[in-house]
Amino acid sequence: MQLEIITPEKKVYSGKVNVVQVPGTKGLFEVLEYHAPIISTLEKGRVKIVEGSAESFFHIDGGVIEVKNNRVIILAESIKG
Repeated sequence: MQLEIITPEKKVYSGKVNVVQVPGTKGLFEVLEYHAPIISTLEKGRVKIVEGSAESFFHIDGGVIEVKNNRVIILAESIKG
């Protein structure tokens, strides 16, 4: 699936991934390929990205995630990678 992580300043990440784990308002949740459409708010915490066998992490200060048509967009207030 395609993932984009965007802050008000710039696009931080863009690429194909297998799994995205985010800090939702009610706890951590994962998005896999062909996930049902969803929009959710995000809390301050860690975003985990899995590309094949490689893992990447970003720390966000909250935001919003949208999942639709095998595409994930994370709009983060600010980010540390």
